[in-house]
Amino acid sequence: MRPLRLSSDGWSIEILDQTRLPHEVVVARITTLDQVVEAIATMQVRGAPLIGLTGAYGVCLALMTDESDAALDDAVSALLGARPTAVNLRHAVEAVREAARAADPGARAGAAYARAAELCDIEIAACRAIGDYGLGILQQLHTGAATKGGGPVRVLTHCNAGWLATLEYGTALAPVYRAHEVGLPVHVWVDETRPRSQGWLTAWELGASGVSHTVVSDTSAGYLLQRGEVDVVIVGTDRTLRTGDVCNKIGTYLVALAAGAARIPFYAAVPSSSIDWSLDDWGEIPIEERPADEVRWVRGRDPDGALTRVAPGPSDGVVRNVAFDVTPARLVTGLITERGVCTASRRGLLALFPERRRR
Repeated sequence: MRPLRLSSDGWSIEILDQTRLPHEVVVARITTLDQVVEAIATMQVRGAPLIGLTGAYGVCLALMTDESDAALDDAVSALLGARPTAVNLRHAVEAVREAARAADPGARAGAAYARAAELCDIEIAACRAIGDYGLGILQQLHTGAATKGGGPVRVLTHCNAGWLATLEYGTALAPVYRAHEVGLPVHVWVDETRPRSQGWLTAWELGASGVSHTVVSDTSAGYLLQRGEVDVVIVGTDRTLRTGDVCNKIGTYLVALAAGAARIPFYAAVPSSSIDWSLDDWGEIPIEERPADEVRWVRGRDPDGALTRVAPGPSDGVVRNVAFDVTPARLVTGLITERGVCTASRRGLLALFPERRRR
């Protein structure tokens, strides 16, 4: 199962509607640019790498009806406005736009689809490599004092950065899946991650794969870290600056602060598609603020098994729903990329990506 795939007709796409998970598995077919924009904005697809790949196919769908430069630019603008924080979206749609513009008239759509497929293959390979490098970290921890007696490596994660957020393996969960594959004992503490509760998506993934895990409230992370019940924190990222600052789901910064106080290593899993090489100041990152109803209402099953939603507080309560925060590089032990593990710094990233050095 993948959260995104090309339909059998060769041009439309199919997505796993993540607004229905974990209660229902629903595949939706998408045929227009507008549907892609809506799917991204409403979080039918979510996770920075997956948002980017879905946006890439959004450009393709737009070109199916109009291959002009104007239509191409309009499609890119519409997609970039759907969710502003994840830099993967910009990287992907601009890559497809460039491929389309370089093609001969009448061949633009075909060139765009080819480039989108290539981006998918690149992302899959990156996630697998992140899993392999992250596995090395988990293996080292397992041989250390923290797991004497053969106990599992205890990983705490925040939000969902598994295959639902990419295509295969995921980013933060990739080392966990690789550990499970090679027989390294691992247990995952899963932050619930309010208000969208993406932690339950992580639990759904891990449960389906047979990986030991426990869901905890977000406010439990500090307790677990303080008591030494966590060996390592691994999170994903929606945008990591060339300075090593990590932008991720709201609440990540608090986890990093607690991990630092407890002297527990804190890693971010960062595919190159999530690196923003243009910014030095994290204050310039466009931080998305989402609808207040995501906080005002909670969706789930009632005691009779019916899907419903309830208001945990007054429906007219004043709400601010900030979707992301930034963890400064000084709180990040290291970045796990598809090229290896580095310090969260400009020097560390450039050592792995020397082609990004300014001439």
